[in-house]
Amino acid sequence: MLTCYDDVLKVTDELVGVESIVNTTGEIEVAKRLFDLIFSQNYFKSNPSHVFMSRTEDDKVERYNVFAFVKGTKAKSNKTVILMGHTDTVGIDDFSHLKDKACSPSELKKALANEKLPDLVKEHLQSDEWHFGRGVLDMKSGVASHFYLLKYYSEHPEELIGNLVFFAECDEEDSSHGVLSGLKDLKRLREEHLFDYQALINSDFVAPRYEGDPNRYIYKGTVGKLLPSFFITGAGTHAGSSFEGLDPNYIAAELTRQISYNPDLCDQSLGETPMPPVSLKQTDFKPTYTIQTALSAYVYYNFFIQSWSPKEVLCLLKEQAEIAFENGINTMKERHRKYCEISGQPYSELPWKTRVIVYEDMQKTLVELHGDRYLNHMKQFKENLLLDETLDVRMFSARVVEEEWNWMKDKSPAIILFYSSLYSPRVDLSGKNEKEQNLIKALDYAIEIVQPHYSKPIVTRNYFPYVCDMSCVALSDGEDDIKAVIENNPSWGTKHYVNYDAIREINVPTINIGPYGYDAHNRYERTELAYTMEVVPNLTNQVIRKLLGMEVVEVEK
Repeated sequence: MLTCYDDVLKVTDELVGVESIVNTTGEIEVAKRLFDLIFSQNYFKSNPSHVFMSRTEDDKVERYNVFAFVKGTKAKSNKTVILMGHTDTVGIDDFSHLKDKACSPSELKKALANEKLPDLVKEHLQSDEWHFGRGVLDMKSGVASHFYLLKYYSEHPEELIGNLVFFAECDEEDSSHGVLSGLKDLKRLREEHLFDYQALINSDFVAPRYEGDPNRYIYKGTVGKLLPSFFITGAGTHAGSSFEGLDPNYIAAELTRQISYNPDLCDQSLGETPMPPVSLKQTDFKPTYTIQTALSAYVYYNFFIQSWSPKEVLCLLKEQAEIAFENGINTMKERHRKYCEISGQPYSELPWKTRVIVYEDMQKTLVELHGDRYLNHMKQFKENLLLDETLDVRMFSARVVEEEWNWMKDKSPAIILFYSSLYSPRVDLSGKNEKEQNLIKALDYAIEIVQPHYSKPIVTRNYFPYVCDMSCVALSDGEDDIKAVIENNPSWGTKHYVNYDAIREINVPTINIGPYGYDAHNRYERTELAYTMEVVPNLTNQVIRKLLGMEVVEVEK
């Protein structure tokens, strides 16, 4: 077992001390700090081309990835393992009056001792087994673990067969500009140095899955994430004659009732079940108060997938939207009938009918109706809309659909279904090829070697349950699935673009061995010291050694 606790903790604190909140200049500072740490090693002084900073592409924010690599001298081999982790963090506003201490673990621990804390947080604070602070868990300690291994093999290249590539990415917490830009660097390194990528080991955080869960998890892949979005058009009316119109907020509410928390929409695969969809935004587009009902509404949902494709999800959610629309209309008709009875008004059947349109189908209809006049108009509209920097990609997409709806000949109420943001592909490690099989064997062996030195169970699962940048280094989807993402995203090619071919070109088997703790993205963020500073680097090291065909370090049990 490597004796690494103190070294990993020291680098963790050094990285945590840089306030590298996503989309701030702190991302530049932490990249420079990490670069300096690497370049200070003798190996990199002698091989300066083996470490570099690489600026992200097509990014309005200046920020950098950090790359470094060590070439082993024990035996000639092109086999290469990539160690990846992100250096940005979420913000620190949740620390409120302790914001100035959020990135100083020692000061934060002292300050938290004077706070009223939940029982478990208080218990951890009073022990010497936990480390607090923004980024200690998510995931600077993971980057520090990878740095330790890079440093170790730079000092002992004679022990290394093949190559080790260190990849510290920025912007994981927002739009994955870091990893997506870094794909070109991985490709260049492969071409220039003939690296044969065997596996990528990510080091994002892991956490208990339920209260009292004793396990420390290693994940063989990750969930995918979609953002299915619904633009809902209604029929406006004065609130004093509400049954003469159709309120799109009413349909949106029915849609959310149908989709949010619905376990039937969980994509079960390999014996595991991700969280069901949940609404992340629901709004209408009325700019100010009027007594008229809204003309349109907008709602989008987080949607995790494990085996379903983006194309399958569109079909599934079209059915769900039709159920919601039908239920909404039927309930409205019942209420209208009852209102007519109690008010003494004559009853007449309401005209509303269920209508759900998938975005690409609406596009085909509009092109058939209006041809180049429509296409040229929308091109100019999107260019003008790009000037409004207050719009994120999700609201940009909604505004595009709103404008396109104006060109529809049939404007009866409808739900338009589309994707409005980044698709993070699902990744599984199931032994589909020799490299996957080798990684699974290496992981199993690493756990067998390290488990006797740690009291809690180290357990593998198939899908990392949160969104992470593992999604951007391997691709399970076929061409038709990616085509469904492209053709159903209104902002594609203007506000939003992802080179999925670049992901497919790298397509390296991936696992996640990361720090263990609680409350990531929370003011009580903390990591368990023993597992994070000692077990994680040793697990990762054993996987590397097994994959690269090095003599396995035997340890006493």
